[in-house]
Amino acid sequence: MTPLLLAAVLLGNLAICILGQELLAPPTQVRFNSTDYRNVMIWTPPTNQTSLQYHVQWKIYGEQEWLDVASCQGIQEHRCDLSRVTSDSSEWYYARVHASSAASGSRSAWTLSPRFSPRWETKISAPVLKLSISKRNHIQVHVKPPRVLLRKMRSNLLFKIFVINAGGEEREFDMDCCSNRLTLPKLKHKAKFCIQAQTIILPQIKSSARSHEKCITAP
Repeated sequence: MTPLLLAAVLLGNLAICILGQELLAPPTQVRFNSTDYRNVMIWTPPTNQTSLQYHVQWKIYGEQEWLDVASCQGIQEHRCDLSRVTSDSSEWYYARVHASSAASGSRSAWTLSPRFSPRWETKISAPVLKLSISKRNHIQVHVKPPRVLLRKMRSNLLFKIFVINAGGEEREFDMDCCSNRLTLPKLKHKAKFCIQAQTIILPQIKSSARSHEKCITAP
């Protein structure tokens, strides 16, 4: 075999090996799902493939270098929590994922997520409400915000409390995050009131939906 022919054969074999590593279909529908600044990337696995492993990388928008997410290398789940590496809510991020097969040694191409901003894209949860009657017969509203949100945004949290009477009339009260209890002014005796709460993040003016109603009869 001539040196030229031998080189052609070797290059052909190398091309087959390289192509063989790209035989897997890539993950699809790669996107971020973020609630209360818990930023999780999710994806749909390739069809007709089982026992695949996934590898995730991330970077800040504008940076050149891709970085491994240490906890999401060789995983079998179809999700990766990037909250720690995307904790700066003022930045924009990208992430990407590829699949690999330990059995065949093959892998897929990378699939890129859309650009993601925790500040603008995270969804905010409503607080959990608990109602009680004080010794002086006042209604007290206890607010419990999501733990992750409280830890990250404590100084910027505000709660709006909505008090709705049986006729649908509504009164609104503000409550800061450090006061986990609001005592309502004396309400009409034996009247039924329903109460909702909403989480507000300042200065972004980002808000949750209202919580489910909790109803109580004024003493």
